[in-house]
Parts: sequence; C-alpha cells; structure tokens
Amino acid sequence: MSHTNLTVYGAHWCPDCRRAKKFLGEQLVHFDWVDIEKDADARAYVEKVNQGKRIIPTIVFADGSFLVEPSNAQLAQKLGLQAKAKMQFYDLIVIGAGPAGLTTAIYAAREGIETLVIERSGLGGQASITGAIDNFPGFPEGLSGAEFAERVTAQARRFGVEILQAQEVERIEATDDYRIVHLRDASLYCARAVLLATGATYRKLNARGEDDFIGAGIHFCATCDGPFYKDAAQIVVIGGGNSAVEEALFLTKFAKRVTLIVRGEKLTASQFAQEKILAQPDTIEIKFNTSVTEFRGKGKLRSIVIQNAKTNAVEELHSAAVFIFIGQVPNSQLVRDLVACDEWGYVKTGHDLAHHGERVARVPAFMETSARGIFAAGDVRAGSTKQVASAVGEGASAAISIREFLKGE
Repeated sequence: MSHTNLTVYGAHWCPDCRRAKKFLGEQLVHFDWVDIEKDADARAYVEKVNQGKRIIPTIVFADGSFLVEPSNAQLAQKLGLQAKAKMQFYDLIVIGAGPAGLTTAIYAAREGIETLVIERSGLGGQASITGAIDNFPGFPEGLSGAEFAERVTAQARRFGVEILQAQEVERIEATDDYRIVHLRDASLYCARAVLLATGATYRKLNARGEDDFIGAGIHFCATCDGPFYKDAAQIVVIGGGNSAVEEALFLTKFAKRVTLIVRGEKLTASQFAQEKILAQPDTIEIKFNTSVTEFRGKGKLRSIVIQNAKTNAVEELHSAAVFIFIGQVPNSQLVRDLVACDEWGYVKTGHDLAHHGERVARVPAFMETSARGIFAAGDVRAGSTKQVASAVGEGASAAISIREFLKGE
C-alpha cells in the first residue's frame, strides 16, 4: 500500500470523521488522530488549508497532499486500492476476504481456476483486527491478526487471485448457467460459481443512546480503537465470551483499569481465557449479573448506566470508552431472498439442506447453498464455529466442492 502514515484532523462528534477512521482501520492503514477541539494549532491548520473554513475530516498524507471530507471511494483511490476488475467473467467470484474467502481463493487459484475476490472492508476480515490469535495451529507463540491478514493476502496474490477492495456487492442474480454479481457502483461481474464468505457483524446492545455514540466512545474493535484511549482512567468491556475476555486483556495495555460487564453469573470464555483474566484483579474488575441500560454524553460518550439483575441496583460508570463484544449477526442480507437461511439468518448448506426438511430440487454439494453454483463458508454459514482455524478449513472444503462443481459444468 502506497500510504501508511496519515494524519486525520477531526472531532469526536463528526460522523464523517468516524466513517473515515473506520475505513482506514478496516484497510489496516496507520493514521494519527488529532482532535481539533483540543488542539488550537490543529484547528488553525485545518482552517488554513481550507481557505478559512473549518471542514473535517481533513486527511493529510505523508507527501503533503490532503483530502477534505473524502468519500470511501475517494480514499480507496488515493490509497491505491484496486476497485475495478481486469475481466468481466471469472470461474469463481468470492464475496468476502476473510480467512474462509481467501483460503478458498488460494485453493482455487492454485488449480488454475480464475478467481476474483470482492471485499467491502479490510482484507482478513474480523481476524485482521484481533489483537492476538493464540490458537491457530503452527504458531506456538501466536500471531497478530494484522500479521495473519497480511500473510494470507500475500499468499492469495502469489497464486494470481485478483482482489477488489472497498467495493460492496448489492445483489446476486442466478441463471441456469451463470451467477451475476452486481456492485453498488453499478458495475457487474459474471462467474460460473460464487462463494459467500461475508462473515458476521458485531451485535449491538440496543440500549438507549447507543447509536448516538458509536465511533464516539462506543467501539467494537479494541485493536482499531484501543490506542486512542492511552492512559485512560477506565475502559468498559461488555460481554463474557472469548472475544470480550481477550479484548479486555488487550485493553489493559492502554487503560489504567478495565471493567468487564457480564450479563450472566459467570464467564462463558474458555478456561484458559478465564484463568488469564482472573489473574489480573488489580487491573480488571468483573461485574456479573449486570446489564447496560443507557449510554450518556454530549457529542462524545461520558458515562454508562448499569443495573444489577439480582439487586436491581443502578450505577453510573464514567468511562473513556466502551467496547462491546456480545456476539454476531450474519451478513446474509444480500442473499436471504436467494438462498435458504436458518431462523437467525445464517446460510444453510449441504447436509442441513438435504436432511433438515428443506425442499430442494436436487441434493446440494458439501458447502453448497440451496441455489445451484452458490456456496457458503465461514461465519455466515449455519453451523460454523466462528473460529479462524475452522474458517480456514471451511474455505478449503468449499474450494474442493467448487472444483467438482466446475468440472461438471
């Protein structure tokens, strides 16, 4: 990537600033954040480059050039991200560049299958923004999510996989012979097979005030946004599973104290993760049987209101930030009218379709959906285990099924 050291001038209350920060974080681009409301020199600089106007975000690049209120497409172009494919027709189009999607692409491309990957966010999926991956086989010391994403992306490109970034698929059209993928920018690409590897999105609490502070104190990625809270007196993490525990541990690098809010009476994380967090009582406090009822602030989050389910006691916690890790929602909206999904929206494949009462005109292949030639793998698929290692395995399995499908075409 040609630009990896940027300065983003903005303010916490600015929605375009939050969008730009999110986009840069997804693309794993390093940037320095400067709040013009706290820095008079920065405020003067923004006014100077904008002919006296205070327009944010103003994003300054290492070569001195800058963009003012750029769209994601403009940022993608400036960063040199590929936004147009070289061809119109491919053997396989993979939607999603997480562990499952990129693994499928690697396996397919190695066998000469012309493969295009389309990704709307960052390469590597949610794995790329994980602080540390400790349970991936072959890495006894663990590796960072960013390193994993860089390695698997480089491997895919080594085998000739074409990758479009910052592009969103709007719909998929299936005919007897082809699958047509329509992008939001009105371009379209055709393939003999499509893999859905769109993953899942972090679930929100839906508490009062939550939407007002997303990106302005409420976050879903500790790796992306934790460094903005260096030396904070307190950070709150919500959730009791592996993600919440691991991210709470990670955030102790920045905050003096981390409070973990758990709705149930015990943690649901692995025993290993529980032992790690319980070994840090001086830096991490756990509040069980507790839920968040409200987020408060003015432009930026200032505090949260919590309630104990057993005592009904209400407490207001002042926190620099809140990180929410309470599960996921599958990114299947794109295909819910096209393929069979379960009651939660996860895409059904193979065995589930053939044996769980779905009416299908044919027996689908392993990892194939109810629509012929459309496959699914990773977090979006019903029955997936939401682990990096299993997503990689599903990607390999999907590639083998796709290879057999293409042979019969």
